[in-house]
Amino acid sequence: MEEMEITSWAILDAIKKAADVVESVGNLQTEHNLSVFCVIEEDHLELVYSDSAVNFLRRYEDKDEFEEALEERKEDGGEAPFDQDDVEFNEDEDEEDEDEFEVEDESDSA
Repeated sequence: MEEMEITSWAILDAIKKAADVVESVGNLQTEHNLSVFCVIEEDHLELVYSDSAVNFLRRYEDKDEFEEALEERKEDGGEAPFDQDDVEFNEDEDEEDEDEFEVEDESDSA
């Protein structure tokens, strides 16, 4: 992978306009960065927009490296596929919470 610092979003936008966009990952409003994965001829590129750090252009050696980086960004950005086995759920804990919040009927006391 090669990486080049880009000082302007306008330059990234011009490259993006000339490319075939594969996928975008991230959100400038909530995550402060956005990665746009795209292809120009045989070059696999990642355009990294940031509102809090330096912008980058990354060029990957081949399609496999490009796809690996795309999956990595998805995992970093919380877009990884959901795996039910990774979630621990304790049913006893929920039952305890329900007991803590009993509602009193105030209509009889008036």
